[in-house]
Amino acid sequence: PRRVQDVRNRVRAALKDLSQTMQGQRPTVAEIAAYAHLSEDEVRTGLEALDSFSALSLDAELPGGDDGYALNDALGARDTGFDLVIDRESVKPALHELPERERAILYLRFFQGMTQSCIADQLGISQMHVSRLLSDCCATLREQVLADAA
Repeated sequence: PRRVQDVRNRVRAALKDLSQTMQGQRPTVAEIAAYAHLSEDEVRTGLEALDSFSALSLDAELPGGDDGYALNDALGARDTGFDLVIDRESVKPALHELPERERAILYLRFFQGMTQSCIADQLGISQMHVSRLLSDCCATLREQVLADAA
């Protein structure tokens, strides 16, 4: 919690300042409380928070291991292929709802890489009409996928 983090930071600062003035002696809970203007219970909470926090480097060798592996070696990487599968499967039901001509236009544009002009020539319609159909199809698919996700 934010309050505990604030108390932890105040206790840490008080410990640092008091340790410098006390020639290596560890200050007591009461001394920290007086210095940091906290109650003794708050100081104990702050000390517990300090003891429970330890940052590990992702590049540090794993504890208990002599094989040279770091924590970073055990973490997975983002798989863009997985995202592509999720996207395709999400849109598939909505694609089946589109009329055949709109599905064909989407296929030619996004899977065959054809320009709108080439699609227009192949289907015997204007490039502007292809542009409108693509825009409408994409909007319809977006709405359906987002509605299904909600």
